[in-house]
Amino acid sequence: MSVVGNSGSGKSRLAGRIAGILGVSHVELDAIHHLAGWEEIDPDEFLARVEALTATESWVVDGNYRRVVVDGPVWQRADTVVWLDLPRRTVMVQVMRRTLRRIVRREELWNGNREPLRNLFAWDPDKSIIRWSWTQHAKYRARFGAAMTSPTLDHVHFIRLRSHDEAERWLAHLRSEQR
Repeated sequence: MSVVGNSGSGKSRLAGRIAGILGVSHVELDAIHHLAGWEEIDPDEFLARVEALTATESWVVDGNYRRVVVDGPVWQRADTVVWLDLPRRTVMVQVMRRTLRRIVRREELWNGNREPLRNLFAWDPDKSIIRWSWTQHAKYRARFGAAMTSPTLDHVHFIRLRSHDEAERWLAHLRSEQR
């Protein structure tokens, strides 16, 4: 299963909850992609690692890296894609709160990385996750909306969740199916 959505939408948290319900591994692509010191993994190594992880029988992968998700092994091997498609205003509030919390608490994200204070005010989307979320929102909507109707992905069942309430109802349904 693949979980996608804008940065700050809650896809990692949702993916973790789904994996817990299903009793399968949760793979957070950011944890693979971001090496220590915010260095990016070699693209071929990234692809190889994701291919190996998705070659197993059951998993929940969260992330939007087009090369390995939409155009790569994640969606080629997934039976279900859960798209957390929250309104932009909701995502922006969430990503701002999350970023501030991470900075204040000095929370480690992946491989020793922490969000630096200077990036909070950066205008460059490659430095500011808040700016990234703002600039990518419409792009993700277009990309994932088109994917839902793509004949090349007709093997995938798409679930589009547009609110936290919808997500909670869907999780409750998933739980009931697992009993």
